[in-house]
Amino acid sequence: MGSGERREKEKEIRRNDIIEAAEAVFFAKGYNQATMDDVAKAAEFSKRTLYVYFSSKEQIYFEIMTRGYRLMLEMLRQDIRENPAANALGSIRQMGDVFYRFSKEHPEYFEAMIQYETAEDDFIAEAADKTREECYALGEEITEHLIGMLWRGMDEGVIRKELNVVHTALMLWSSVVGVLNTALKKENYLRHMHGTTPDELVAAAFSLMVESISV
Repeated sequence: MGSGERREKEKEIRRNDIIEAAEAVFFAKGYNQATMDDVAKAAEFSKRTLYVYFSSKEQIYFEIMTRGYRLMLEMLRQDIRENPAANALGSIRQMGDVFYRFSKEHPEYFEAMIQYETAEDDFIAEAADKTREECYALGEEITEHLIGMLWRGMDEGVIRKELNVVHTALMLWSSVVGVLNTALKKENYLRHMHGTTPDELVAAAFSLMVESISV
C-alpha cells in the first residue's frame, strides 16, 4: 500500500469514527440538542478536526440517516427473498411489516429518520450535496418500490386502477410513518386510554390502508 492509499484509509477510519461518535451523541441527546462540541468530545477529536471531514452537523445527520435507510432496505430485500408475497397487496403489507420490525429492532435509527421526515424543513442548507443526495436516493428507492407495487397490483386486478400511484404511494408512506411513530412512542397511552397495544394498532392500520386501495 502506497503512502497516498494509506492516508486515504486513515481518513476514512477517522471519518467513520466521527460518525460512530455522532450516532451515540444524537441517539442519546437528540439532533436538536446535540452540538458539534458534543461530537468532538465523544470522538476524542478537536472541533477543528471534525470540520475537516464534515461541513456541518446536518451533514453528519444525513450520514446517520443513510445508514438507517440502508439497513431498512436490506431488511426488506431479505424478507422479499425469503418470503415472496403472492400478489402486490401482499407485498405492500410486507413492506409495512418490515418497517414496523425495523422500528422495534433499530429504534434509534427509526427515530432519526422520523425526526427528519416530520421536520418543518429539510435542514439541507449546509449539507454537502453528495451526502444529501445519497440519503434522498435511498428514501426514493422506498417510494419507487411502493409505486412499482401499486402498478403491479393494478395489472393483477387487485388494486383500484383510478388511483394516482404517486399520490397513493406518498399517502401510504406518510400514514405508515405516523402510525409507527405513534406505536413507538404512545404505548402507555394506547394501553391505558384505549385498551389496545402497538401491535394491534399497527395491524389494524395496515389492514385499513390495504383495504383503501383494494378493488
